[in-house]
Order: sequence, then C-alpha cells, then structure tokens
Amino acid sequence: MHKEMKRREFMKAAGISLAAATFLQRSSAFPAGEEDKPDMLLLMPDQMRGDCLSILGHTAVRTPQLDRLAGQGVLFRRAYTTVASCIPARYALLTGLYPQTSGVVGFKAKPFSTPSLPGLLAKAGYSTVLVGRNMHQVPASGDCGYQERILGSTYVNNDEYDSFLRKAAPEAGGIKALVKKVGVTYNHWQARPWPLAEELHPTAWVVARSRKVVEETDGKQPLFLTASFYAPHPPLFPPKKYFDAYLDQKLPSPAHGDWVDWKALSQKGDGNGHRVLLQGEVLCAAQAGYFGLIEQIDNQVASLIRDFKARSEKAGRSWVIVFTTDHGEMLGDHGYFRKCEPYEGSANIPFIISGSPGLGFKPGQRVMQPVCLEDIMPTLLALAGTKSPARVDGVNLLPALRGQRQAIREWLHFEHAPCYSQAQAYHALTDGVHKYIWRPLDGREHLFNLDKDPKEEQDLSKDESHRATLEVWRTRLIQRLANRPEGFSRNGRLIPGRPYPKVNAGTLAS
Repeated sequence: MHKEMKRREFMKAAGISLAAATFLQRSSAFPAGEEDKPDMLLLMPDQMRGDCLSILGHTAVRTPQLDRLAGQGVLFRRAYTTVASCIPARYALLTGLYPQTSGVVGFKAKPFSTPSLPGLLAKAGYSTVLVGRNMHQVPASGDCGYQERILGSTYVNNDEYDSFLRKAAPEAGGIKALVKKVGVTYNHWQARPWPLAEELHPTAWVVARSRKVVEETDGKQPLFLTASFYAPHPPLFPPKKYFDAYLDQKLPSPAHGDWVDWKALSQKGDGNGHRVLLQGEVLCAAQAGYFGLIEQIDNQVASLIRDFKARSEKAGRSWVIVFTTDHGEMLGDHGYFRKCEPYEGSANIPFIISGSPGLGFKPGQRVMQPVCLEDIMPTLLALAGTKSPARVDGVNLLPALRGQRQAIREWLHFEHAPCYSQAQAYHALTDGVHKYIWRPLDGREHLFNLDKDPKEEQDLSKDESHRATLEVWRTRLIQRLANRPEGFSRNGRLIPGRPYPKVNAGTLAS
C-alpha cells in the first residue's frame, strides 16, 4: 500500500494520469515494479489438436474448464506450430525465433544462442518453475532458463514422477514397465485404460505438484509457472471413466481428403506409425484414448487455475494464463497418425490467453489471424514490463488481447525437414483463410480454403478456377525461400529435389 501511495504521488507530481501511467507501466517503455508484474501460468499439453475444444463445437470432446478460460480471455483460432514436432516447436516457443531464423527446422535442436523466455523472466524478477514434461532440448541448453524443474514424463526412469510412482505403487515397477504391461506404446494408436488410481496418473501428478508450487512460492515475487503435460501424446491410457465414456458415444470420422491414395494405406501401418488406415474398433479406441486424456487434463486443471488466481489476488497482483501445445495429432486424418505434417490436425494448435480484469483484455474474443508459438515470448515479456531480445520473430499480441485492431501478420510460414521419410518434408503458408503446401521432395502442391473446407478434404491446386490464387501463394513461397542454403527457390521458381542441410547446423537465411 505504501509503495502504491508513493507511485500515485510521483505520477501526480509528474503530471501523469493514472490511466496513462497504467498503460506505460504495462509496456516495455516503463518497466513495472515487482508488485505490478502479473503472475503467469503456462498450461502446455503435448500433441493436442487445435480443434479439440468443445467451445469450437467439437462433436465429442468435453472441455468446460478450457471453454471457460477462453470465454474469460481470447481464443486464437488460427494458431499454428511453425515446425510440427516437439523439439523444434518448443525451441521456437522458448526463443521466439522462426525455424528459418534459428535453423531448427526439424527433429533436432541446438543450444540457445539467445536468451530464453523463462531466463528473461527470471532476470526480470520472476520465480520461474517447470513442472512435468521437460522442454526436450539438448543438454547444452541446461535448465532452459527455469530456476527450478520438477520433471515427470512417461518414458524416463528415475525422474521425479517415476520415483513418486515407484513409491506409491511399487507393484507397477515404474512408469516404463507399467506402459509395457498395459500394452500401449509411446508413438502409436493402441489405447487402454490407466490401471491405477487416477491420483497416480502423470496428468494428476503434474497438477498436484504445480499446486504445491503455487502454494509454497513466496507471494512477494511474481511467478512464471509452466505446467507441462505429456498427455494427450501417446501412450493413450486415460483413467477408465474417461476411456469408457468416449467408447460409448458416436465419435467423428477422420478427415478424408480427395487427394489421398487410400488404396496404398494399410491397417497395420507403415512401421513408424505415420501412415495408417485407422478404422473400426481400432480407430474408436485410439480416439477414446486421445479424447479421454484431453478431458482429464481439462478436469484436473480446474483446481490449479483456481489456486493460481487466488495466489495472485492475495498478493494484489494481476494474473495471466496461457494454454497452448507444441503441435497436434493427425489421429487418422488423411491416413496419417502422429505429427510432422502441415495439415490442420498436426499444425493447428489451441492457443488461449486469459488475464485478470486489470490487464484490460477483451474477454470472449475469437481472433482468426494466424499466430504461432513464437508470439508468446514478446507478449509475456511486454506484460512483465521488460524488452524482448533484439531479434525476435514473434509478435506482441497485447493490442489484439485488448480488442484493438492489430495487423498481426499478413501470412505465416511453417515447415518441417524430413523426419519419418524424405516425402514427409514440407513448406506451408497460411493467412488463416487459404493454406498452400509444397513438398520439396517432388514439388507436389496443395491449396485449401480453410473457411469453406476446414478439414482440408478438397485440394484446389488442380482446379483451374483457383489458378490465380495458387500463383499468388506459390510466388510468396518462392520469395520466402530465396537465399535459403538448400536452394529451394531459384530464378523465380521452386526447385524440388533439394535436400535439407543438417537441421541443427546453424541459422538459415530469413
């Protein structure tokens, strides 16, 4: 209270209105004191599709808590991961850099060459804590800027979660042994119910440990907490009540593109869990496992959100909650499973930002401009009253959050170097209405209208009536890829058959 009175006296003497000071205080031009920095909670599942929110009219998934969060804040419907696999996507989130800038364009990372988001927030006075799934970076990146990490996964022996499970349920033999006993895998579509009590599930453990952090962290210091879930990434083993509930209802059919060679697909899959014809009971079980894990996350985070808000309000501090993921899951769409694809199931992600009333966000908005994980860094740093690094590709979304007209970006480029096969590599562009895809191996193209065809079932690239639109997007990609070391673009043309360099070798041309 004493600090607030002194601040108001200073503003009056300087001729600064309270409204103007509040605006300046929340911008990087007028750094906030620690009591003015909002607490920040990043809720981050792994591999969650952008359409799996009941507020978007999904025909099966139930997410009332996340729907409420979106209603209190802003839902960015055309949010994308700029490189659709966990390592590079998390690198983009932590650094604010596009893959084309950082060189991290595929399933490999490299040490950070610029400060990370949690590292910059720690420097600005925040207590920075990660609970759950690690950020999947190279060992040289160390703690990724987090001052404390309480790690728990589903594939690591002897991390904090595995140690907890061994003590609480010694008969399980640890999480890796339990996964094997249940009969599920880390990257495939097999699904079974979780065999132990729900409070022992990895999702419940992340929430419980996150709530403990909220309770025990000194309220005098602003908190940046990342609650990082492994779900709904396989293994697909939600508690039985969720699994059975989805098995008992009609589930949506996967997207069925008219451009897919369906006869080339097998129900057994291609060996690496990428191309597969999912149908019948196998499809229903996979969907029940995946949707069940999402609903469990939704139910579990309710108590964490409540405790987090209460801590901030007790300290007289604003709060911000971000909900997003690293990439999506194809879940049978177009004959694909897993990620690393440019299609909506894999590339489109949930992206919600909510804040306490004092921050001036306009609740209930739905923004249709393209945004990406790189935008989180400049947005949160601006809210913390600190500057972004000199080179950040992400955009500060505060104007949009406050209901102001903001041209976020004209279009977004995303890509992935070969992962499952050479044919899998792609470049894609979208403005939120159209999406253009180019495969560098053989030059195949797709063009979709996302407003009219959100499941991308009708490829317009061969339609003569859309030739002019195709040319516009092709030209944009030609210009975007000019000067890239791979030689994808030369003399005003896209050049197929050019290999990517080592994907963690350094910076690519921008």
